[in-house]
Amino acid sequence: MFMNEVIKIIKRRRSIRKFRPDQIKDAELKAILDAAIYAPSGHNEQPWFFSVIQNDSFIDELSSKAKEVMATSQVDWIAKLGKKKRHILYNAPTVIVISGRKGANSPLADCCAAIQNMLLAAESLNIGSLWVGLIAHAFGDGRILVRLQIPEGYEPYYAVCLGYKQEQVNPVAAERNRNVFVYID
Repeated sequence: MFMNEVIKIIKRRRSIRKFRPDQIKDAELKAILDAAIYAPSGHNEQPWFFSVIQNDSFIDELSSKAKEVMATSQVDWIAKLGKKKRHILYNAPTVIVISGRKGANSPLADCCAAIQNMLLAAESLNIGSLWVGLIAHAFGDGRILVRLQIPEGYEPYYAVCLGYKQEQVNPVAAERNRNVFVYID
């Protein structure tokens, strides 16, 4: 099978949920953010905004607020997760909230492409990463949105946790379903 460095990184990357407490280097963070803004976007609109958080108490507040809302969910599995003691941002030293511009052609897809670029850039630097969707439960709190400094007309979608890996993970991926392709003549 054909293989190069990019494909190796794609296949090696895993979600990390155990981070060392030390902060990633500024140059590493800049490289990851730079990779984000080079993601493709519909009509080259680049409709993303990134709130970079490296303040432990604010990261804890985000987790607590999301869990508080999750615990009241009518969806059983979300309510159960909200009541667990675990930190939904896994005590990562850096958290990036990704927001998209309302009214853009495809802001969610564009932001997801930027997130994937961040995850792969982080892996290329041997930095752990995790894409967190449950953080959206914290975004209903206006005080949180003000602290995230999201511009008017943008909507927060997801968070990415970044930090040095506390332990190396198994580089062998779970088996992939390969029965998902059809070739059209």
